[in-house]
Amino acid sequence: MPADAMTSDYRARRDRVRTALARLDEPADAVVVTDLVNVRYLTGFTGSNGAVLIWADDAAADRICTDGRYLTQVAEQAGDLEAVIARDVLTELAVHARRVGARSIGFEADAVTVATHRSLVDRMSEEDGPSAELVGCSGLVQEFRKIKDAGEVELLRRACAIGDQGLAAIIDRGVIRAGVSEREVARALEWEMYALGADDIAFETIVAAGANSAVPHHRPTDAILADGDFVKIDFGAVVGGYHSDMTRTYVLSHAAEWQREIYELVATAQAAGRAALHPGADLRDIDAAARSIITDAGHGDHYVHGLGHGVGLEIHEAPGIGSLATGTLPCGAAVTVEPGVYLPGRGGVRIEDTLVVTSMETAGDTPDLLTATDKTFTVI
Repeated sequence: MPADAMTSDYRARRDRVRTALARLDEPADAVVVTDLVNVRYLTGFTGSNGAVLIWADDAAADRICTDGRYLTQVAEQAGDLEAVIARDVLTELAVHARRVGARSIGFEADAVTVATHRSLVDRMSEEDGPSAELVGCSGLVQEFRKIKDAGEVELLRRACAIGDQGLAAIIDRGVIRAGVSEREVARALEWEMYALGADDIAFETIVAAGANSAVPHHRPTDAILADGDFVKIDFGAVVGGYHSDMTRTYVLSHAAEWQREIYELVATAQAAGRAALHPGADLRDIDAAARSIITDAGHGDHYVHGLGHGVGLEIHEAPGIGSLATGTLPCGAAVTVEPGVYLPGRGGVRIEDTLVVTSMETAGDTPDLLTATDKTFTVI
């Protein structure tokens, strides 16, 4: 996407935050955003130290702050904002806001530590002039991040395509076979995704074989794949900061009847979960659509996690889809659907896709499926 188009997107995102400041339970004249993922979302800046000041009524007065290590980078990535260079980015911007007239200043209460808040209060008390109230704001930017714009969806689509192509490549090369280790399969897949253009891997790749496949988040070891094993592979790529997430489960060489039964059960539940992804649907109802199928089959105790989660600049972000979730599914959300059945000591199956929830007027009843790898029961 051209740089000027991305700049326009960042301005629009800041404008949405600007509008939201007036709707807070405690309205704020300005807010200082310090969560680095949120800073990237609002400005494009990717440095390891940064904050952005957004005013409720004056976009021209917005500022970004970082330290001297990122002087060139901040100009390149967030050149539409005036940059302030300082080490203590939160304090610098909050004090600036007070000095130029803010009487209520928001901060990300879910990102600022108690010690940092205490230091900020002390620093503000040393300032002369009218006092300013610090207003804690939790989840302010995350609420907007739930809904992906066209540029975000394109980056997610590219990340998912790299995952699809990487998995296909190692299957075609015969990497997934008896006699190799979980770790060898994981590293081969990761390097394949890098070769295909991934900026990074989305998280440490999960390869879990045999009894290890019954551990939902097993970390790959030197355990050797054997004929008859379930092999569960959960992985993703990062493109432009956006993460893909996909899980596929295979059987090596030959399959037992119990493996086919468990796989088909999870596949049926996963299809029901995907079909329940309607804009406005209750998040718990989406989870229940898949969970009820597994529970009715007698495996409720073997399904130990939620159905899915939002995915974007973070691998796990809002909205969460589970039995304890609150709220509804917004149109434009990018989410995973990933039910599983895990039989301790025997093996487990998880099937996961990344999808974007689309309006039913434009896409019928079908969310936009970004992960294209076949989900048919497969013996390798």
